[in-house]
Amino acid sequence: MELFKPEYGLVFWMFLAFACLYFILAKWAWPFIIKSMEERADLIDKGVAYAQEAKAHLDNAKAEANQVIAEARKQQADILRDAAKMKSTLIEEAKAAAAEEAKKVTEAAQVAIDQARKESEKQLRREVSAFALQIAEQVVRQNMANDNAQRALVEKLLNEVETKN
Repeated sequence: MELFKPEYGLVFWMFLAFACLYFILAKWAWPFIIKSMEERADLIDKGVAYAQEAKAHLDNAKAEANQVIAEARKQQADILRDAAKMKSTLIEEAKAAAAEEAKKVTEAAQVAIDQARKESEKQLRREVSAFALQIAEQVVRQNMANDNAQRALVEKLLNEVETKN
């Protein structure tokens, strides 16, 4: 039971030790602790202010980024629209050029065909003429085989010449 009933001497010495410890802590430790706590509070306040400022900058940056993205999308749409127009224009020009080139090729082919046909006709006439001359030569040779036939032919030709003049 002695623990629950301390003696006055023990209480006095405990009080004296507590007072010394309190004085030493109050003189040197607590000012340092309070100063450290105030510095820490200031640092936390500055951190909060910096965080709020960073959040504001981030919000502004997000808004600017959204604006830039919207502008970029608009430019992209304009570029795509212009590209589509240019594509259709180029296709139309290519079709027109191809049609014109096809017309030129067709006309050149027609000219070549006409020339080839005329050349074929000339060659055919030459061949027919050559054949006709060969046939006529053979007929004349057969008819002119004797002297009487030759004389009769010469007289006939002379009579025709005289009648024409």
